[in-house]
Amino acid sequence: MTRPDTTTAPNAGALTVNGDRLWRSLMDLAETGAYDDGRTGLRGVNRLALTDADAAGRRKVIGWMEQAGLAVRVDAMGNIYGRREGTDASAAPVLTGSHLDSVATGGAFDGCLGVLGGIEAVRTLDEHGITTRHPIEVAVFTEEEGVRFGTDMLGSAVAAGRIPLDHAHALTDREGRTLGAELARTGFAGPEGVRLSPPHAYVECHIEQGPVLADAGLDIGVVTGVQGISWQEITLHGRAAHAGTTPTRLRVDAGLAAARTVVHLRSMVDSGAYGDLRATVGHLTVHPDLTNIVPARAELTVDLRNPDDTHMARAEADLAASLRTLEAGTTGLTVATRRMARTAYVPFDEGVQHVIARAADDHGLEHISLLSGAGHDAQEIAALCPTAMIFVRGEYDGISHNPREYSTPEACAHGVDVLATTLLRLAGHGR
Repeated sequence: MTRPDTTTAPNAGALTVNGDRLWRSLMDLAETGAYDDGRTGLRGVNRLALTDADAAGRRKVIGWMEQAGLAVRVDAMGNIYGRREGTDASAAPVLTGSHLDSVATGGAFDGCLGVLGGIEAVRTLDEHGITTRHPIEVAVFTEEEGVRFGTDMLGSAVAAGRIPLDHAHALTDREGRTLGAELARTGFAGPEGVRLSPPHAYVECHIEQGPVLADAGLDIGVVTGVQGISWQEITLHGRAAHAGTTPTRLRVDAGLAAARTVVHLRSMVDSGAYGDLRATVGHLTVHPDLTNIVPARAELTVDLRNPDDTHMARAEADLAASLRTLEAGTTGLTVATRRMARTAYVPFDEGVQHVIARAADDHGLEHISLLSGAGHDAQEIAALCPTAMIFVRGEYDGISHNPREYSTPEACAHGVDVLATTLLRLAGHGR
């Protein structure tokens, strides 16, 4: 792939955005899909992909794009692109963006900062009368979280060509609704082709979703890459039985099998044999889910993360072997697995990282390089063009996917200052 020019002189085109306007847009969007969290007393955000709330948020953001002079198009995956033209009609665009969908217990910043930050960068260029040689596009990718249709980074993965469009359209939520049908229902089954032509470069600004920057007392993270991610759904079929009358030795307890799987995953992590492995069972249900009945079936999801692909493959093989052993050692128990998502470790482009770091320096912002533990659309677009990310400091140990998710107005503005400056330097001044 062609690498972008990264030779801009220090302090050239260091842009400062309107932080108050950026903050107002973040808080305005957070009201779409807002809910009151009874445990914390805080306002959270519930905008699962392609729900009515997500559609309303998308329409609001399209309105802001159009007000900023962007030409908007929507593709067959519902991905949204707002384009600011450059002076060179043949030049590939510099792309930025993120997502608007949330988890069910989300906050105001995850994904949204990257989209609204991109729009704010465009506004700032316009207000300064700056033209760029390359076009600049702001993207909204569909179903980044993966919580509704079971595959994360879905819209960007289809745009980059990793996942076929027909496969994505056929994915279902827990009520059996297909993604394709929900695109049509919400009005986001766009007419544009979904395969993205390689951009000149891609830069994504995102909250860190972790405690590293706050712990170090720093403003900005220059992201070096994204660790590998493996998602599986495991279904354990046992046999229902009365809790009082069935002797323990005659039970086929799917709940017990699920518990053993959870414990085994933790032992894998604690062993240190798989490098910096992280394992999470985020969803676990038993059926029929009654107090006095031995569970006949258990369903759980397994989320594995690892920055080393070899260690990840060994961890997956260990989990598969443990499930076979569990099945063989428990008469009447059967195990079924389904792959939900699998992405390898993705390194980011050193040249784009350098532009980000220099932009942070020129704004007087201290920064460090760090690897992302979470998945992002950037890891998909990295297959098409030079890519890197900007992390923004979060408060409260960087908690995310939670109503307590919070980055200060100053932190958000600092991150988008770096984004706007980076976009300008990658896009080049118009001639």
